[in-house]
Amino acid sequence: GFSNSPIFDNFLIMCKKMTLLNLIEISKQYDIKKILDSISFALNEGDRISIIGKNGAGKSTIMRIVAGEENPDSGEKIVSNGIEIKMLPQNPTFPDGISVREAIEISLVEIQKVKKEFDEVTLKLAEDFENSELLNLHAKLSSFLDHYSAWNLDDKVERILNEFKLKDMENRSVQTLSGGEIRRVALAGLLLQKPDILLLDEPTNHLDVYMVEFLEEMILREKFTLLFISHDRYFIDQIATRTIEIEDGKVREFRGGYESYIQQKNQLILNMQKQHENLLKFLKQENEWYARGVKARVKRNEGRKARLLNLREQAKSNPSLIRKMHLELEREKKNFQQEKSVNRQKMLFELHNISKSLGNKNLIADFTYRILQRDRIAIVGQNGTGKSTLLKLLLGKMEVDKGKVERGEFKIGYFDQHRELLDDSKNLIETFCPFGGDRVTVRGSSIHVYGYLKQFLFPREFLDKKIGVLSGGEKNRVALALLFTKDIDCLILDEPTNDLDIATINILEEQLQNFHGAVIIVSHDRYFVDKVAKKLLIFKGAGEIEESYQEYTEYLQIEREIINLQNLENDFKVEKEKEKAKEKPKHKKERLSFAEKKILDEYPPMIEKMETEIDNLENCLSNPDCYQRKGLSEVSKEFDEVKEKYEEIVEKYLEIEEKRENLE
Repeated sequence: GFSNSPIFDNFLIMCKKMTLLNLIEISKQYDIKKILDSISFALNEGDRISIIGKNGAGKSTIMRIVAGEENPDSGEKIVSNGIEIKMLPQNPTFPDGISVREAIEISLVEIQKVKKEFDEVTLKLAEDFENSELLNLHAKLSSFLDHYSAWNLDDKVERILNEFKLKDMENRSVQTLSGGEIRRVALAGLLLQKPDILLLDEPTNHLDVYMVEFLEEMILREKFTLLFISHDRYFIDQIATRTIEIEDGKVREFRGGYESYIQQKNQLILNMQKQHENLLKFLKQENEWYARGVKARVKRNEGRKARLLNLREQAKSNPSLIRKMHLELEREKKNFQQEKSVNRQKMLFELHNISKSLGNKNLIADFTYRILQRDRIAIVGQNGTGKSTLLKLLLGKMEVDKGKVERGEFKIGYFDQHRELLDDSKNLIETFCPFGGDRVTVRGSSIHVYGYLKQFLFPREFLDKKIGVLSGGEKNRVALALLFTKDIDCLILDEPTNDLDIATINILEEQLQNFHGAVIIVSHDRYFVDKVAKKLLIFKGAGEIEESYQEYTEYLQIEREIINLQNLENDFKVEKEKEKAKEKPKHKKERLSFAEKKILDEYPPMIEKMETEIDNLENCLSNPDCYQRKGLSEVSKEFDEVKEKYEEIVEKYLEIEEKRENLE
């Protein structure tokens, strides 16, 4: 029977295990860049871990190492026996000629065999209901089917076909589908298969809001164990039980989803501030020792001198590091609050890993993004970084080198620096009412042409004037007025404020406030961008694009501050090198005992280690998942013991330090 097969054995093994996967001291380097630097974390049954970090930080590298697609340079990956790990590939492939339904059902073959065996055992039990061997097997098979929610597989297949909008194409060959549709088929199959560990890289790409909600509901209901990467912060907040942030090759773990991560990161910054204040107190004592001319008299003091230089560097660079973390976190908070408020909206554009170069200049590199029906986006950055190129890609006036631009069903209005060509021989009424009459339709309402043009500062006597006699500024106002009479869902504006006077810019701002579709603008006008845009796409050069929900002026101010802080950090490093070069050791007779000198050398790293241990135990005591697993009384006892030992060691160290100072 199927109960002898590996998948069934794996299920029985997994029932007894908690930790499914362990990464220990994993490192990975590409060329000279160290992506992962001795990272460690565990994935337990029922965990849903979100990996976050900037582009290029190493998120996908972690996924590939867990999936077994890539090997670490060093460290260990421990996977529990028989655990099945499956990853949703960026570009899934299926056998030739297979239909959508077949592609989804192929993933259920193993589970269907168990269901068949369960039915057979049930029939046998009807005749031999006291057979203990059959009863035992029946219970195990039943438990397996419970775990995979496999009692009504046909219903599950139907539901997923409907929810992922694949039902209408269930008999079509997978080869005829778009990239996004193929990825939905692959995701549907994986969800039905329910591997022990599911790896998802940007699972919400190619899904509309309703599909995302179904995905969230299914992941929670079926109790998936999950490791995932997503740019959708609201999805992270709904799904994640833990969040792992990767930065500069290191990982930090946080409880819960995105909002919880922001709160804990805030606390971490406050703790760093507190530790910095303690460091300054400790440094004061060390500086006093150093100032007395003790310096590196003998080899035994070199360690302490090196620590002092290190502490000085830390004390100088800490404020800028803490400030930088604080600024970046404030930016994140704003992004998250904005994103949470996004309602169910229609998808206009979906960009999948697009790249574009002109000549040998890289303008857009591996950029993934979605634009929704009420988005108000300003594309900003220095000249020549690719802003207008992105508009041309959206408009279909240019093709991507790599990736894909998917467009929904909607109408676009375009307004660029060259403006719409107007017929100089026509007057205003003829321009706005080409089919006769004196009424114009704006946003679904019919209004008198004068009532409309009055909003654009045209007096009644202008109605009969020919376009040809108008000034350049007046022609710009006509072009704008014409734009807003069109039935459009999305406005794309390239440097719209060029050559407009302030009065006309004010009109444009007002019209954009009343426009209910999406607005995408390229502009250098900071005041205009602040008033119109709700988010920024910042072109930083060399293909890098960053998203921000800040006002443009606020973004520029913080960016300047971060650059200044980085310059400060570099200055500290230079200063440290100079200090090192100046130091010359002096020799002086030692007065402390060997044991006391040993304490002064060995205790500082011990003290640091114990402070980390105390922090970890404090975090555990504030996290029910942690203390319930270990036992609250056990963790409390350990905390008290470590704290007592720590205070004892610090007291001993400071006592000998004071003695040394008195002897000198």
